Amino acid sequence: MSTDYVIVGSGVAGIAAAETLRAHVPGATITLISEDPAGFYSRPGLAYYLTGVIPDKQLFPQSAEALRALNLKWIQARVERIDTQACCLVLADKRRVPYDRLLLATGARAAAPDFPGGELDGVVTLDTYDDARRLVQRARRGTHAVVVGGGITAVELAEGLHARGCHVHYLLRGARYWANLLDAEESELIEGRLRADGIEIHYHTRIRQAVGTGGRLTAVETESGTQIPCKILAVAIGTRPRLELARTAGLTTDRGILADQFLKTNVPNIFAAGDVAQVYDPLTGQATLDTLWPTARAHGVVAAMNMAGTPMIYQRTVAANVTLLAGLPTTIIGVLGGANDDDLVAIARGNSETWLATVPTWVVVERHDVNRIRLMLGDRAINGALIIGDQTLARPIQRLIDAQADITAIRADLLAPGADVLALLHRFWTEWEAAHGPVS
Repeated sequence: MSTDYVIVGSGVAGIAAAETLRAHVPGATITLISEDPAGFYSRPGLAYYLTGVIPDKQLFPQSAEALRALNLKWIQARVERIDTQACCLVLADKRRVPYDRLLLATGARAAAPDFPGGELDGVVTLDTYDDARRLVQRARRGTHAVVVGGGITAVELAEGLHARGCHVHYLLRGARYWANLLDAEESELIEGRLRADGIEIHYHTRIRQAVGTGGRLTAVETESGTQIPCKILAVAIGTRPRLELARTAGLTTDRGILADQFLKTNVPNIFAAGDVAQVYDPLTGQATLDTLWPTARAHGVVAAMNMAGTPMIYQRTVAANVTLLAGLPTTIIGVLGGANDDDLVAIARGNSETWLATVPTWVVVERHDVNRIRLMLGDRAINGALIIGDQTLARPIQRLIDAQADITAIRADLLAPGADVLALLHRFWTEWEAAHGPVS
């Protein structure tokens, strides 16, 4: 008898799992269930659609023909619960979908506003394709908009709304932007570019409530009593994994669904992948959440291989992301350390918990106008790096961090006052690459 594989979630983790299953179990019955009517699209691309850099059709990485070629049974519906005894899913319309192997790739949703008035028409998030389309429709030239939150998404919202002609107020609860990842100079670099674009930044400003008339947003009231009139309030205070199904089914959860190095949960034949999965790493002895596209894809592949009966261990690579912050290409790699950030109540999209880990480290900074490299050095290797602007050394540094390359030979030179960090890195990288092979 053939095995029934069921995947819940049409994001990159779910699609990667479907592709892997189809390649390794060609005749299998694969059912994919998603309540997102848009199907599979690039969530990181939503910001570029909002700014008008790309049309919405470019958000879809695969054509309809390519998805049809996977020969999936695609069901657009909400899963109400998992019946683990009968090994089936119960949908909202009471249909039952049996499974032999089940993958939960349900992702994460934007954290709800943590102030009164969050239900008003005009309070929005940038979470889905439909969110982005509705936001584009709302963002008319001259419209006043307020953005609250931190991390990558908040700046994407501020820039996107500004690009659509809105007058944007960006409210920061603390003294600077993304305080748990960036240092003070890096925050000021980003803030300065936002201000130069015409985005008005308010520091030490918390929302007391969103104010409306007839159910529609008209203003935000700050804790100081000031009212800022607006028709759009964009909230980006973090994301929370979608855990409802897992919890009611008896799966072990923490911040996400706890999964082992094979992506297995505590319930037989149920796996987890993507933003919802908090995956155990045997090297650190910890289970970590990531909201990164490459990580989600890797989760999906490994989970599918194990579902298909081919044991594969998920080998965590150094968490990295490449993004644009205030128009500056920015690469974030590995452990950067950091304190609490008042603008985020949960992990933001495009982040990794490992970035904020605390390890003994020495900081090396190279500054050139808007170009900046910050290295976090351990005793023998580079633990993390932030590269803003010129990205020439981003891939080499990422590979050195991933390989935990021994930098003992140049460590003292890097830490020396007035060190030419770029020259030292370039020379070391050239020699290391010659010995270990080129970047793949």
